[in-house]
Amino acid sequence: MLSRIRRYLKSKPLLKNMVAYGSLFVGAEWTQQTTRKRIWKDDKDPTYDMGAFARYTFFGVLWYPVIYHRWYSWLDSRFMGTSLAVVTKKSLIDQFVMEPPLLASFYIGMSILEGKEDIFAECKKKYIPTFLSGCIFWLPAMALNFWLMPNSMRVIFLGICTFVWCNFICWYKRQ
Repeated sequence: MLSRIRRYLKSKPLLKNMVAYGSLFVGAEWTQQTTRKRIWKDDKDPTYDMGAFARYTFFGVLWYPVIYHRWYSWLDSRFMGTSLAVVTKKSLIDQFVMEPPLLASFYIGMSILEGKEDIFAECKKKYIPTFLSGCIFWLPAMALNFWLMPNSMRVIFLGICTFVWCNFICWYKRQ
């Protein structure tokens, strides 16, 4: 049965990306909630925040992997190869063209989904520090992605990196 699922997902790359990326994205939120409840013990409520899981599911399954799937297909068709020049160009374009609107969409979208009155407040406060931290993390991660990963694995590798990154951003969002 597992091999049948694998074959099916291989024939549906967008669906594969949605499932894999979404699992890792929501997994980061689960890790954060579990860590706060069980290790740091700064959250005394034993129940999980299901609303947060729903919000992270929207971004992790329906938003980011769909955009990234299309984005990397386009980027890979325009800049082919794994030379230092191509990897550098793709990494810089990804970080400075795609990341800014996606980061803003995260903070603003989360504020909308949380029903906040000022949907831009958190973005104004956290956008620049998050983006700068992201440059330190994502430029090397994306260079590895463009250099080592085949096109079919780009979004999944991104999902693995995102699991690490989201643990940071989920923690930072709660500060």
